[in-house]
Amino acid sequence: MLRHPLVRSAWLALGLLIAVVSLAPADEPRFFEQRIYTAHEGKFDALQSRFRDHTCRLFEKHGMELIGFWVPTDEERSKDTLIYILAYPSREAREASWKAFLDDPEWKQVYEASHADGPLVKKVESVYMLGTDYSAIR
Repeated sequence: MLRHPLVRSAWLALGLLIAVVSLAPADEPRFFEQRIYTAHEGKFDALQSRFRDHTCRLFEKHGMELIGFWVPTDEERSKDTLIYILAYPSREAREASWKAFLDDPEWKQVYEASHADGPLVKKVESVYMLGTDYSAIR
């Protein structure tokens, strides 16, 4: 029965899955970061374009997991506030990812180009988080 190619492939896939899962540190919760950007007046669309066209891809390139992006529903803050959450394997991984991101020549070029008409971001707030034992995301 194990001689059939599909059966062998299925067992191989299962073995690889078990190996990958066993390598993941089960007791180590991921490290999350919520970031809130407040854009300068008239710069919110440019900020969102920079994320859409460049930043998200560069975050992923440097090991940052994108959980999601949100805009507040209240009328005033919906015009200038972007909220997003990133996940990392650990706080140390977060530090290494951000260092690599900020040192990336492509990011430096994108950042400079986006500041041609002045800075986009007025304020950045960060909240570091760990998932609870009853959270769907950990």
